[in-house]
Amino acid sequence: MNDTSKEPAVTEVSVVGPDGGETIRLGPTQMRILEDGSTTGHRLGIGEITIAPHTQGPPQHRHAQHDEGFYVVSGTVHFTVGETTHIAPAGTLAMIPPGAPHTFANLGDEPAVMLNTFTPDLYVQYFRDLRDMIADGQELNPESTVAVMSRYATVPATDFA
Repeated sequence: MNDTSKEPAVTEVSVVGPDGGETIRLGPTQMRILEDGSTTGHRLGIGEITIAPHTQGPPQHRHAQHDEGFYVVSGTVHFTVGETTHIAPAGTLAMIPPGAPHTFANLGDEPAVMLNTFTPDLYVQYFRDLRDMIADGQELNPESTVAVMSRYATVPATDFA
């Protein structure tokens, strides 16, 4: 007789194909949520952001409760951290710890694609809330974006506005 009581339980695995995930359109930017935290016990959220050419990102802001990572898959992204702008071509990783002011933009002529991580997954719902705000007829602008950010321990970096 084989005692299997000591074998680890099979856990659910998430595999998201190239056309999978939850796609959220936010004006000229698209977020495809690849992991919303449901598979990782909410320790990690992952999204794929596609930014249209000549598109500014959100107002510069600080997160209080999560780290955020950006891996540039294609195109070139300009990350602004405080008063410093970093030009990030494909293959660049930017890790933003809690408290660091930051924003990003695609100033180029081609779309830019980034893999975006949230540790923990706190910020995934922010993108859903923006989508719902737009669906309810509210304009996506810096003021409305900051209002939604405030729900997720995120504040504008007004000292760098």
